[in-house]
Amino acid sequence: MQFTVKGLPGQINLFAASDLSIFGHYYPVPMYSFRLLPKKLLLCVVPPVIFALFTRVLFGLDQSGVLLCVMTLAFLFCVPFTMGAITIYFSPIQDVEKKRYRVMMPWVSIIVFLVVSIALELEGWACWIMVLPLFMIAASIGGLIAGHYKIKQHKRETLKISLFALLPLLLSPLEQQLTKIPGRYKADTYIDIHAPKENIWNNVTRVSEINAAQDKGWFTRMLGFPRPIKAELNYEGLGGYRKAIFDKGLVFDEIVTEYEHERKMTFTIKANPYDIPSTTMDEHIVIGGAYFDVLNGTYELEQLDDNTFRLHLFSHFKLTTSFNFYASWWAGWIMKDIQNNILQIVKDRAENGKQI
Repeated sequence: MQFTVKGLPGQINLFAASDLSIFGHYYPVPMYSFRLLPKKLLLCVVPPVIFALFTRVLFGLDQSGVLLCVMTLAFLFCVPFTMGAITIYFSPIQDVEKKRYRVMMPWVSIIVFLVVSIALELEGWACWIMVLPLFMIAASIGGLIAGHYKIKQHKRETLKISLFALLPLLLSPLEQQLTKIPGRYKADTYIDIHAPKENIWNNVTRVSEINAAQDKGWFTRMLGFPRPIKAELNYEGLGGYRKAIFDKGLVFDEIVTEYEHERKMTFTIKANPYDIPSTTMDEHIVIGGAYFDVLNGTYELEQLDDNTFRLHLFSHFKLTTSFNFYASWWAGWIMKDIQNNILQIVKDRAENGKQI
């Protein structure tokens, strides 16, 4: 098979040529990039994707999560690890001998699984963005280990791929028996504002409607998280009820537990996951759900000079997974993006003299 790139006189033979000819100059091209198209590529990619889809559906059938649960390392590490091993298992030995191939070829299977699982609505885009680095690392490790044994033994039949395939099913029930200790974390943010403190505080306690142009939360917007709309407070003081409203039906009920006028306000945060529409957030990262919850928030106003104040906003959130070491990094990034977005809105409004 040959084709000509439009505007260039060179031709590329997908299955035989090892050089790319453009304007009479020859450029070496790695042979495995072309040999695998299309039949061998399908042979390497389809089996691991089928395995991953079957495992994902099987894990999803256990609604109780007692034995099989997607939010476990048994799934999030062992499934891509096995996908990488299966990819190498079905690959030609001459390609497996290249270390770069063993590391990168499993990524193709991961990307195909990503596309198919989103198309079938098995997983959401937000979840995939967060687990993709882990999936790619695990797939490469699986590819390297499987490749090592395949090269060493030179016979595909001696590679016991079934042992890899059983890993998620064997380890998930064991992992579920381990006690999950909830981890408590803090997201700390601040911004310097050049405005009178009364202007700042008025924009802290209550937030009037935020239009889309004012929303600077690029990361949470990319993940498809609801964006903030407004915040209401019935009165300024201990026991005050504050309502933070986001789009897509997300509402936080907040109760003021500590209040010092124009200096500090602390409030509990409660989101009822059953009131959040299923289309608003992925079930695995829904706030107030089984794995992720926001506990409280605090605003503190610190004076730096005559007309400059530092507004602190920090929150405490809880994670209940067996991989909090990884999930906390993403959760912290999400919370800081939300908080920085709110702080920037308060700054812009206070410095422009706008008041609630």
